[in-house]
Amino acid sequence: MNQRSVTGKVIIVTGAGQGLGEAIANTLGAAGAIVCACDIKEDHVKNVAHAIKDAGGAAYSYVLDVRSEDDVRQTVDNIMAEHGRIDVLINNAGTDVTLSIEDISVADWNRVLDVNLRGPFLLSKAVYPLLKHRGKGHIVNITSTAAKRVWTEATAYHASKWGLLGFSHALHAEGRRDNIKVTAVVAGGMRTPFIMERFPDTDPNVLQDPKNVAETVHFVLTQPDETVIPEVMVLPMRETSWP
Repeated sequence: MNQRSVTGKVIIVTGAGQGLGEAIANTLGAAGAIVCACDIKEDHVKNVAHAIKDAGGAAYSYVLDVRSEDDVRQTVDNIMAEHGRIDVLINNAGTDVTLSIEDISVADWNRVLDVNLRGPFLLSKAVYPLLKHRGKGHIVNITSTAAKRVWTEATAYHASKWGLLGFSHALHAEGRRDNIKVTAVVAGGMRTPFIMERFPDTDPNVLQDPKNVAETVHFVLTQPDETVIPEVMVLPMRETSWP
């Protein structure tokens, strides 16, 4: 089997400053990738890049607001200028607001949709022609079981994640024509600040280590050239609400 390696691959990871993004950056850095860690929080993403380099890996930090078309274009241009190519894009940046339909503001709605859905669109649109020109590449969209099920006080989050899953499959259909792989990683609950800081009463034992999901990202990136995984779901064994 022609197993691929991420060694030497230039990989963009958004939302890399903490949580799952940090775990993905660390995992791919340890596997030999050239990690382009992007986050809106400069100090967070610099620390992640430094840690990867201190461990013997290759990593570079970029301050990026995925909502901004100009920011996305400038960051992609900078990465191309510094590294000469992009091999993989991992759309991981995400946000949420826990409010009912009556309490959520239009600004809140727009922010969640802009980060979780517009961001992956802008980055994919910027990177796609570069991958197409090279004749190969991979885009990974980190979605959630929120794209498969629903709970209350999360209309914006669900809309964004169901939308991202649909976007990912549609892009997969287009990408195959240009030898570009697209994968949606549907992640169940993880022990990350995204959950633990907002829902401190959550039992951490029913959640999974984000490193496990990061390993799944690594797995899909190392499939043989002739194979693509369009969607994979990664759940904690003790998650009680799915399926």
